[in-house]
Amino acid sequence: MSNIIDQLEKKRKEAREGGGKKRVAAQHARGKLTARERIDTLLDENSFEEYDMYVEHRTNDFGMGKKKYAGDSVVTGSGKINGKLVYVFSQDFTVFGGSLSEAHAEKICKIMDMALKVGAPVIGINDSGGARIQEGVASLAGYGDVFQKNVLASGVIPQISVIMGPCAGGAVYSPAMTDFIFMVKDTSFMFVTGPDVVKTVTQENVTQEELGGAKTHTSKSSVADGAFANDIETLFEVKKLIDLLPSNNREKSLKKKTEYQNLNPDYSLDTLVPDNPNKPYDMLELITKVIDNRDFFQVQENFAKNMIVGFGRVEGRTVGFVANQPLVLAGCLDIDASKKAARFVRFCDCFNIPLVTFVDVPGFLPGVSQEHNGIIKNGAKLLYAYAEATVPKITIITRKAYGGAYVVMASKHLRGDINYAWPTAEIAVMGAKGAVEILYRNQIKNEKDAETKTDEYTKQFANPFIASSRGFIDDVIKPQNTRRRIATALDNLENKELSSPYKKHDNIPL
Repeated sequence: MSNIIDQLEKKRKEAREGGGKKRVAAQHARGKLTARERIDTLLDENSFEEYDMYVEHRTNDFGMGKKKYAGDSVVTGSGKINGKLVYVFSQDFTVFGGSLSEAHAEKICKIMDMALKVGAPVIGINDSGGARIQEGVASLAGYGDVFQKNVLASGVIPQISVIMGPCAGGAVYSPAMTDFIFMVKDTSFMFVTGPDVVKTVTQENVTQEELGGAKTHTSKSSVADGAFANDIETLFEVKKLIDLLPSNNREKSLKKKTEYQNLNPDYSLDTLVPDNPNKPYDMLELITKVIDNRDFFQVQENFAKNMIVGFGRVEGRTVGFVANQPLVLAGCLDIDASKKAARFVRFCDCFNIPLVTFVDVPGFLPGVSQEHNGIIKNGAKLLYAYAEATVPKITIITRKAYGGAYVVMASKHLRGDINYAWPTAEIAVMGAKGAVEILYRNQIKNEKDAETKTDEYTKQFANPFIASSRGFIDDVIKPQNTRRRIATALDNLENKELSSPYKKHDNIPL
């Protein structure tokens, strides 16, 4: 028996060494952790249960029969993050450059099946040179199998991708179908075709970083949701996100037992909105003052900055926040902001996370570029997302809510549950100046007439009380009481039930 145990320990030691000390040292020299070090950093101590440690690839072409490593370029298993069960795979760049083989894909598919079976999140750590060329179509088939699992798991369990090295070609499409993507600055890249191919085909000279680095994908393409300084910081951000999310679509929004501040009035909010309607203010200040301990997990912080989305807790309960940001483009809705918010709203609806929406929106951004690039369909994505969402929806209008943008931003007309307004709210078809120019175009003879009519329109329409008289606003609240009113509304809506007509699936305007 002791001989067999010795053999087992030897085999395990070989598997844990990955591609060997020389390749591990090369990985460290690039400022990157190894596949197993990443798992150890991510999971609670001694919680990792590894599966398929001894799996090897099955090809003999191109001399591959003589090059076999236990585990074959990916480490898979289950573990816990702050006590919560998760499944994880971590590609091992020290073994064949982390390339995906048929066996590699089977290992990933197995843990995804297990995660679906028990209702636990999946975290994929990507660091791979792509499909293993020596295996040809077998490796491509492996990618296809993984993609299918991603689709089946979508909306059932949270899927998080962490890009910690190269991710190119077909490999990019699995992360693209997951719920969140995090990248490491300077050491991670994502692109369908690399710089050399781009230069050959289009004659464009571009670096890896410019083409598909973390900065590009968090600020321009919106492929990634966050970028962080190094492997350790990135993994700790993943831990924070997992801590906020339910494990599956059957769980309610998490209500964590933790210390947080009371619901006493915050008088500073009474002066947040400036007297001058054209002066901006920071909506992030409002969000951080209504959530527990000012701890806000912002998503896609550097993309479409005129829209803020992210997670926070209210009395321990995870809530998704969507808000216009008056500091950027006056909080207008444009193509990028609409897509960003729509994706976030749909995720929250998938996983029973209540939505709180703060509204200060003067309308959709005008312009030829916006129209030609599809603001109509892209704006409709956000409208559609809010309209189909059945989770508790609480909306607070802080200042401007004009035109179609008022309707789109979680209005009562899109099955909003509780819709509040601050006394500073202006709910109208358009701003006073534009309305007067249309309504009194034949009566205005000079600037004084225009000012008089604008003042009259502002007093009559630029307030929340007409909408309140129709029942479109449930109450006009004092800003100082916003946190308490949100907390009460969330408690009241905890057992909300709302169904939609039967359908195979919807057809959102993509």
